[in-house]
Amino acid sequence: MTIKRRWWIAGAIALAALVTVGAILTAARIPFSSETLRTRVIATLEDRLDAKVELGDINLRFYPGIRVVGTGLAIRHRGRTDVPPLIAVKQFTVHGDFLSLWRRHVNRVQLDGLSIHIPPGGMNSVAVSTEGDPTKVQTDSAEPEPESDFNGYVRQIVLDRLDANDAELVILRRDPNKPVRTWSLHQLHVQSLGMNTAMPFQTVLTNGIPPGEIVSEGSFGPWHREEPGKTPVTGDFTFDHANLDVFKGISGILSAKGTYDGTFDRLAVDGETDTPDFSIDVSGHPVPLKTTYHAVVDATNGNTTLDPVNATFLNTSFVARGGVYEVASVKGRVVRLDIEMENGQLQDLMRLAVNTPKPTMTGTLHLKTAFELPPGPTDVVEKLKLNGRFSIERGRFTNDDVQKKVNDLSKRASARVSEPTEVTVTSNFAGRFRLGGGKLALSDVTFDIPGALVQLDGEYGLRKGTLAFGGYLFMDAKVSQTVTGFKSLLLKMADPIFRKNGRTVIPLKIEGTRNDPKFGIDKGRIF
Repeated sequence: MTIKRRWWIAGAIALAALVTVGAILTAARIPFSSETLRTRVIATLEDRLDAKVELGDINLRFYPGIRVVGTGLAIRHRGRTDVPPLIAVKQFTVHGDFLSLWRRHVNRVQLDGLSIHIPPGGMNSVAVSTEGDPTKVQTDSAEPEPESDFNGYVRQIVLDRLDANDAELVILRRDPNKPVRTWSLHQLHVQSLGMNTAMPFQTVLTNGIPPGEIVSEGSFGPWHREEPGKTPVTGDFTFDHANLDVFKGISGILSAKGTYDGTFDRLAVDGETDTPDFSIDVSGHPVPLKTTYHAVVDATNGNTTLDPVNATFLNTSFVARGGVYEVASVKGRVVRLDIEMENGQLQDLMRLAVNTPKPTMTGTLHLKTAFELPPGPTDVVEKLKLNGRFSIERGRFTNDDVQKKVNDLSKRASARVSEPTEVTVTSNFAGRFRLGGGKLALSDVTFDIPGALVQLDGEYGLRKGTLAFGGYLFMDAKVSQTVTGFKSLLLKMADPIFRKNGRTVIPLKIEGTRNDPKFGIDKGRIF
């Protein structure tokens, strides 16, 4: 549910409740029967809200206090019968007393069985007028109407408390064949509800995607008469037990908390999230993920700007900036971010993204990338798009056999093959990468160890861990210096073939898998 819908709903409920109570109290100025009161309430609501109103029974009792009970209230905005009523209430109860009414206060309004249906196109299609009296809904061609006694009377009324428990919010779809989106508002409480004051509220609701419980407390108002979207709102929220399994390809239980401040049209949100068991299905390794963020929500289209998001998992942190945006003619929204990681731990990233018992490599990672996550039910690993650069400092392989091969390569490439001592060397990597369709394409990759430099281009399959790379090995030593004895004598004839610009250049290929890489000379490119 977008912030826009949430606050327009609060405004619509507040406005309908005030007009209803105003109509009842206005009607109560003269003797009447229940049917007279019912007729007058319907007429007043239809006039004030530009709506077709249905109302079942309504009864008024004066002793021991004033109590009005109505049933079967349905408000169809602009008389639309092609969709369910905008607001439907099974029963509403107004509680008051004569002293409070003298002060234009109503003690309490209870709404039971509240159901709100937002038609396709969002609240713009049901929003109250942005000009003239806030108790009116007008068409584009309607002119603001002059002030009336009734309008002034409604604005002076204050509802001390409005309660609506176990309400339902339904977002209708343009395509009738697609399922509607439903949110359960377990609790909604508004205090001091009036047009000329800030109105405190508390609400508890179940979020749709990802599912979880939101608890929010704050205030909105005073109501901006000419531009309701400029009505101020402020508060805080908590979001617990949000199950990320609904997003194919990732899992974890997220909790969040934060504050918001702004207007119905534009809200600034500062919050933090905690997902102690976040994981990507391709690896299956849960890691604790925490974020803090500053976001600006544009309620006119639901787009959210994120600047910045600071995220931490294990011993690695990164900063992201971007947003969540609507996509024309496509269900859902796209996430676009620019991510920068300084001094990250390569082993942390590999634990998150690679399905091995332990990370295959350790080192310090620097990374900058564009991140795009399109909408849709496709697995995250398949639809995620990355495009950026990386570098790894002091990299070491955790597989002893692989690291031994790297040590041996450095030793031979440095013409130290006869030395008995084996030294564990570290490797430096750098290059460009592009992720798409579950495949990681690498280009201009350099692998630098003492005595040797490897340049590679190729592709890595995320799910199967397959390697397909080709490039060149540059060595300080001549080919004959990489071995000893008789072999060295034989290879002296090959030294001129591979020696270029003072270094030995050998075309090579890397195949196999991440756990069992195969290094070899690409004989087809020797000459």
